[in-house]
Amino acid sequence: MNNADQGPDLVWVRHLAINDLRNITEVAVDLHPGLNIFRGQNAQGKTSLLEAVGVVARGRSFRTDDSPSLIRHGAAELRARAEAGEDGRFSALEVQLQPGRRLFRVDGRDVMSREYQGRLEVVVYSTDRLRVVHGPMRERRQFLDRSAGALWPAYRADARAFDRVLRQRNAALQENASDLSVWTERFVETGARLRSRRAEYAEHLSKALRKGFSPAGEIYEVLTLPALPTSADAARGALAEELGPLLPRERAAGRSLAGPHRDKVELLLNGRDAAHEASSGQARSLLLALVLASLDTYREETGRTAVALLDDLDSELDHERTHALCTDVAARAQTLVTSAHPGWAESLRSAGQLFHVSAGKVYPA
Repeated sequence: MNNADQGPDLVWVRHLAINDLRNITEVAVDLHPGLNIFRGQNAQGKTSLLEAVGVVARGRSFRTDDSPSLIRHGAAELRARAEAGEDGRFSALEVQLQPGRRLFRVDGRDVMSREYQGRLEVVVYSTDRLRVVHGPMRERRQFLDRSAGALWPAYRADARAFDRVLRQRNAALQENASDLSVWTERFVETGARLRSRRAEYAEHLSKALRKGFSPAGEIYEVLTLPALPTSADAARGALAEELGPLLPRERAAGRSLAGPHRDKVELLLNGRDAAHEASSGQARSLLLALVLASLDTYREETGRTAVALLDDLDSELDHERTHALCTDVAARAQTLVTSAHPGWAESLRSAGQLFHVSAGKVYPA
């Protein structure tokens, strides 16, 4: 039994402050625990507000891996701060980004990344992330690894351990080192464990997808390949067997050619690989379904809610459907949604808090 059996705790951001993020010089805004709608024309800073919440939660952007590009032109650093938590138990969370440096603070105290992570979680829908569906395999692996890592601290630890061993084994391959067999043994151990955890999370997501958002009655599924044996010993044996015949090629290439870093993750749409078969509209619906499934999975497994960040949602779905979706999600978790359509945004006023965004400034609407 987990905490969700007793009802989830609402974790939300009640105050957000931003300095020098993209076109935002300085913004401070109090948020609603349910639905928050940010309306404004394009390129005014709506998405940057959602991005700031993501930075506070995870220490990185959901739009780019190039952290220095987030810093406003001419500024030396950016700061994103939030009062976040559950009623009666709020903490001041802060991320400070400088070129080549990232600092984390909790209640004004400098902390390491590992101590910071897990205090606030977000799920993100943004058309920038359609690469999860149509992009290279690495994008789908990262989606699972980051979502599962937010859910299970042990997953984050296993992923870090595998990355360390992968680097060491690659170095041993490049140098033809005498300790290659030692690193191969550790590679098999950590790799099999990470594979098993990734497959477990994929099954959780698939379960949530089967009973979640599906606008046209489509069937969504997440599949990890290769298929895993049922026991840990068999999983280790399977990975060792994969590596055996690859060793000459690995020595020549100087890198590991099999393992979790190269495994397939397929998103299935009615049983077919969505990366090749999904239309533009189907890809958007699948991405949204994945985001909502990860939100539900986080809630069910941890007994806490994540913050839903839904960027430009009304440009992808019809008016009636997006209205119902926003109110439904906001009933389960704090939700921040952006829109360039004043009429649609106004129609949601009664369900939460409406803001107007212009030239990097935020005003109550």
